[in-house]
Amino acid sequence: MRLNRYLAMCGAGARRKVESLIAEGRVRVDGKVVLMPGYRVDDTVRVTVDGIPVAPEEKKYIVINKPSGWVCSVSDAFDPIIVDLLPETCRQYRLFPVGRLDRESEGLLILTNDGEFAQEILHPSKNILREYHVLLDREISRREIRLWMAGTELDGHFLKPLNVRVLEKEPGNRWVSVVIGEGIKREVRRMAQSIGFQVLMLVRKRIGKMELENLPKGEFIEFSRSELWRAIRSGRKI
Repeated sequence: MRLNRYLAMCGAGARRKVESLIAEGRVRVDGKVVLMPGYRVDDTVRVTVDGIPVAPEEKKYIVINKPSGWVCSVSDAFDPIIVDLLPETCRQYRLFPVGRLDRESEGLLILTNDGEFAQEILHPSKNILREYHVLLDREISRREIRLWMAGTELDGHFLKPLNVRVLEKEPGNRWVSVVIGEGIKREVRRMAQSIGFQVLMLVRKRIGKMELENLPKGEFIEFSRSELWRAIRSGRKI
């Protein structure tokens, strides 16, 4: 197995991070510094990062319905973090969020300790779309939907949804569905603000073909890697 993949399996980080660790000379195999990401290792060797032994850990794959008020981070000095909603038996696996929802947002969130899996999920080539249900501060017109669909330039990024449509949740045309591909921080909120709207509520309803249906806020489901991929690619309501 390649050293970079081995380190990812140990929870040392995704590909870019572990390759940086290797390039900086922080990784040793059987006591010797190794600078090649493709160096071959197996389970008979002793690998250390900054002098600390590492070994592949059991991989965890969790989908949680994130409530508002929780931060998608592994640590925060002021706000509660999302992994604190999990029992200690899960938290011990050094889980991290795959993609983020901001503090005020809700909905589907994947937590894992598998850096390779996380990178696959987020890579644009996988074409895994996300759908959000968004409550706006006022009614949206057809013209404004067309304006939203046209996209906008913000901070050097061109933000453009794949689809925007009104949802029939209540009279008034204030709930919309927004589908995006590659995510940028607070992308949906920033697009709405660019055409004169404020977002009152934002719920991630779908990742790929996996849809949020009945899972209560703050509750979670644990998957195997293959089960989660199947839910994302083939569809499952949770």
